[in-house]
Amino acid sequence: MSFGEGGVQVAEVVTKADLETFINVPWAIYRGDPYWVPPLRFERHDVLDKDKNPYFQHAEAAYFIARMDGRPVGRISAQIDQLAQIHQGPGTGHFGFLDAVDDPLVFDALFEAAENWLRERGMTRVLGPFSLSINEESGLLVEGFDEPPRVMMGHARPYYGEHVEELGYAKIQDMWAYDLNITHEFPSNVQRILDKARKQEKLTVRRMRKNDFANELKIIIDIFNDAWRDNWGFIPMTDAEIDKMGKDLKPFIKEQGCMIAEWDGVPSAFMLTVPDINQAAADLDGSLLPFGWARLAWRLLVKSPTRCRVPLMGVRQQFQGSLAGASMALLMIEEIRRATVKEVGYRRAELSWILESNVPMQRILEMILCRHYKTYRMYEKTL
Repeated sequence: MSFGEGGVQVAEVVTKADLETFINVPWAIYRGDPYWVPPLRFERHDVLDKDKNPYFQHAEAAYFIARMDGRPVGRISAQIDQLAQIHQGPGTGHFGFLDAVDDPLVFDALFEAAENWLRERGMTRVLGPFSLSINEESGLLVEGFDEPPRVMMGHARPYYGEHVEELGYAKIQDMWAYDLNITHEFPSNVQRILDKARKQEKLTVRRMRKNDFANELKIIIDIFNDAWRDNWGFIPMTDAEIDKMGKDLKPFIKEQGCMIAEWDGVPSAFMLTVPDINQAAADLDGSLLPFGWARLAWRLLVKSPTRCRVPLMGVRQQFQGSLAGASMALLMIEEIRRATVKEVGYRRAELSWILESNVPMQRILEMILCRHYKTYRMYEKTL
């Protein structure tokens, strides 16, 4: 247990009741915010449960709650991922699950607890926020507070970034989210590129075969790991994490929304969309009881949300920066756009997140008239 200044008390989560409090903190922080979407409590339990989440097969974490006069006023996590020691550098620790009232003393006390926990375990540098890993919810929202977050993307109060930076944290990377009205045809210059791509004999784009889901998922992850291996912050998913992701996503994936591009018969790029569960669950207040589960299932499986998100997309490195790679990306986007508008009922899509350093992808998205509407920031500090 540690104590901050000004009557702020910070304690580590120990009991099941503590964990419940940790999960519930955002309800107090975002009260009155029309754009916050309450997370589903059972899903947050699954992420934070050290016996269920395969992340903890290679990582450890501590969760902290800040209180004033006995009332919860903030939370933060501190975690050490052994894979991060390999891919992000020895001595790299992470923070995440940051939520707090607009009080610099609360932020100071929370980060003091997290940083002390990391130092005691030999960490010399901290990155974040990761909740819990870069393959889950990442980044602190610093632009775009006036629209609700899409599935698996975070929300924040506008004052978060200021308080974090006051504690010595500096930006290391921004990640952008793009919004696209997919009911509109793409501009004529893009249509010309698509026409040429369709005539390219070596290039074919096909839908994911959901009846062969396990093998299709292996193809997707193989492309993903190759495409992303040199990108900032990349940490490959383990087999156990891939299996869990597959089980979690399979019920919601629609074949129309997942495409694999093959070059000369070899899978070389993919794009995967998922329905915006946040849109379907926004009015459930995080609970599936007593009848929330039925409403959510109906909204997701019978009457699909009108919004979707592209959480995973990749083009093998050998094609990156080439006309073939751009053709694959544009053709997958177009095929998914047409199919999901006609067969699923999607109207808008978020493509996220895109590294601010990924200029080639930004240019492709700008060509199809995507709107950069949210920015998520990653911070770094030397301990």
